[in-house]
Amino acid sequence: MQAVRVTSSPNADGPAAGRWRRLLRMRRFQVAAPLMLLLAACAVTPSSIAPADPHACDLLRSAAPPQVGHPFGFDALGCDYFARVVHGARTSLAIAVLVVGGALLIAVGLGLVAGLRRGLLDVAITRLADVLLGVPLVLGGLVVLAVQETRGMLQVSVVLTLLSWPAMLRVMRIAVLEQRNAVFVEAARALGATDLRIAIHHVLAGAIGPVLVYAMALSGAVVAAEATLSFMGVGLRLPAISWGLQLAAARTRVGDAPHLLLPGVALTAAVLAFVLVGDALRDVLDPRGASR
Repeated sequence: MQAVRVTSSPNADGPAAGRWRRLLRMRRFQVAAPLMLLLAACAVTPSSIAPADPHACDLLRSAAPPQVGHPFGFDALGCDYFARVVHGARTSLAIAVLVVGGALLIAVGLGLVAGLRRGLLDVAITRLADVLLGVPLVLGGLVVLAVQETRGMLQVSVVLTLLSWPAMLRVMRIAVLEQRNAVFVEAARALGATDLRIAIHHVLAGAIGPVLVYAMALSGAVVAAEATLSFMGVGLRLPAISWGLQLAAARTRVGDAPHLLLPGVALTAAVLAFVLVGDALRDVLDPRGASR
């Protein structure tokens, strides 16, 4: 009898692996991934990338142009600009992680409650979110932080978190509403699964994809919002190292020292990386097959 050769299906390792391979083939992800890795490296080990001390300044080198050993030159205070820009990535990424993580916890928790319980509780949660959603992120941060005596990383993160979760809640609630009547959820309910088990093991697993996509885009918005608030003088304060603070200090010297705008290039690249990764994830996780 002739032997039958069995070959494994290209998707035998599961849909998750297939989505990962598809993500790796996307041009957007191929462009954004190195930027994300560089941003993460700057945040985790900034001294290994920029060995110079960002706080060691010499006014004799004020606004000096790029030179050997100092690829970004010096800022208005004579500090190594490359070191300042690299250390600024740590601040931006830390605030983005705190804000997006906090907003994610609030939105997922309230979104599950609103989408599964419905009724008056759903109305109360969504109306609260609608009220806060009417407050622009930067404008709300400007108003609240302007009256704060202390404006460190924690204060800025808390304010931006309170203004960021409503939009994420709406994404989560819609995803929960789509999942709550799915066949597998009805089957779990018929088998006697508790509401908590259904919410965590069934509804959350299917609803978290769109929320994670939005969280990635929100990360870029938070990075830009923090820099904008610091630039306007209501965000972080010195001696904190922030791209927004660097741009604020550079605005009076740009004419004779254009290299002082380099933090703006880093800021643009960081926001672009988050947006591109979020866009690629949206296409990969879209169950209806959006255009790629």
